[in-house]
Amino acid sequence: MHPALTALGREQAGEAAAHLREVVTGRAVLWSSDLVRAAQTAQRIGRELRKPVQYDEALREQFLGSMQGRTTNQLRAEPTLGGHHVSEVRWAGGESTQDVAARFRRFAHRELRGLPPAVEHLILVSHGDTIRAARAVLTGRSHRDLDWTPIPNGSVQTIRLRGGRFH
Repeated sequence: MHPALTALGREQAGEAAAHLREVVTGRAVLWSSDLVRAAQTAQRIGRELRKPVQYDEALREQFLGSMQGRTTNQLRAEPTLGGHHVSEVRWAGGESTQDVAARFRRFAHRELRGLPPAVEHLILVSHGDTIRAARAVLTGRSHRDLDWTPIPNGSVQTIRLRGGRFH
């Protein structure tokens, strides 16, 4: 079961929504992960921007297999398999970051390539590793070249696409 937003999470969602209200001008499309906290955040943003929310499983957080739901102190180190890049290992039977990038790429080709040119803002509400993978895909980078800078909960990440479109 995925938990709902905490009081802090609701506050962060409100701050993100207020920020987006200030910067989003023109036509916008709002997509969200269907997992509870992301969906609640997207609903808050949607109310603030008066935009409907579209949900897609492709925007879900990385599935961590048997590590799912465990805290870091409950985990043990596992060796990287020889000959494999760390981004291509499916730890504990979950998804690799390569899998997450491929999942986002399929979503982008299915849903985003057909956006009308009049859409000026694409708002995606998702989760840390999926956001990292999306940034790589949208800027033409590989799953091996993810930006591992921390992404705070409730933060707004901005990507300006060349010519308004991804490649």
